[in-house]
Amino acid sequence: MDYVIAALVGCFVALGVYMLLSRSLIRMLLGVVVLGNGVNLLIFTAGRLTLVVAPIVPEGLDHPAGPIANPLPQALILTAIVIGFAMFAFLLVLAYRAYQVLDADNTDTMRVTEPEHAPNPPLSY
Repeated sequence: MDYVIAALVGCFVALGVYMLLSRSLIRMLLGVVVLGNGVNLLIFTAGRLTLVVAPIVPEGLDHPAGPIANPLPQALILTAIVIGFAMFAFLLVLAYRAYQVLDADNTDTMRVTEPEHAPNPPLSY
């Protein structure tokens, strides 16, 4: 099962990077989301995928009787999901506002600070 999850993590990261290299703002935004999900799955896989009981120590014992689940990767992933959703919402509003102001979704046509027919910079000094 670890190999399947590792392949899935690789596919998510590859797809996320491919979409980030696109010129469309929506594809770039979805690339950030897919890349974030790939990293979350990687953290989850690093916490070992096993079928063990919850990390609760029975009453009267100082340590658990058998193997228990590691709660740290799950807590990290939960925090990363919340932060990833907030970042997605911020980037979605930012992309929508850029589309409203510049009337373009393609980053090549978003040339506010660098006009299309601007003079070239000097080639030598």
